[in-house]
Amino acid sequence: MSNKLQKVAYRPVGMLLGIGAGALAGFVFKEVWKFASGDDDAPNATDEDRGWGEIIAAAAIQGAIFSAVRALVDRGGAVGVRKITGEWPD
Repeated sequence: MSNKLQKVAYRPVGMLLGIGAGALAGFVFKEVWKFASGDDDAPNATDEDRGWGEIIAAAAIQGAIFSAVRALVDRGGAVGVRKITGEWPD
């Protein structure tokens, strides 16, 4: 498969994986936040009743989880494509 065709073929797969990764990361973050804080809802940056520390901690945890899940899903997708096509997607 040509490199250009491979990129085009992988694009929809990558988009679906990205959507799935976002949903999975959101679920994982919600569960981690419940465990860590005992609160069902993570604070928003504009939540007047929450302090700076809690808002920054929630944002840092959420960012770390989203990045890790996205990397796991992207890597798994690339491995799957290589198993199917025999070539690593770019």
